[in-house]
Amino acid sequence: MKTFFVALLVSAGCALGVSAQEHKSHAVKQTPVASTKTEVIKRGAAIASDTERVAFADALKEPEKYAGKAVVIEGVVNRVCKMEGCWMEIAPGADAQSIRVTFKNHGFFVPKDADGTRFRAVGEFTVKKLDKEMVEHLVKEDGAKVKTNPDGTADEVTFIATGVELWKQAK
Repeated sequence: MKTFFVALLVSAGCALGVSAQEHKSHAVKQTPVASTKTEVIKRGAAIASDTERVAFADALKEPEKYAGKAVVIEGVVNRVCKMEGCWMEIAPGADAQSIRVTFKNHGFFVPKDADGTRFRAVGEFTVKKLDKEMVEHLVKEDGAKVKTNPDGTADEVTFIATGVELWKQAK
């Protein structure tokens, strides 16, 4: 394969009047270098700089205060739907309480391997009751962790995101 590649370069170089030695030295200079730049994955709407930033841990204490109001939160992705990437469980930090994020009108999905990434999201908090069937679906089919009531239902604080940014934590 290497011989074929060099022959291809020589052929192309001959057409352009460049020697094989120049091709080899040029190819060495083109060797990719590991980047230290953090890759940011963006999904949904852009996060506007003028949208209110809220400390995620504080918002969890009073989610009703932020219901129906667009805010930006940041934290860690604990878990992602393994079927489609259609929801995430997020927390303010590694050992904090997590909540589920869905994406407005299923308008976008996130990578299914985004567990452990940092996130920034814009959206609205909601508080709702999940019926027993939805709880079973989330737990059995999607791998979610849901704190249930004695009747199998669950009171859930969620975040409906219109835009998300994900990036790996710096080590």
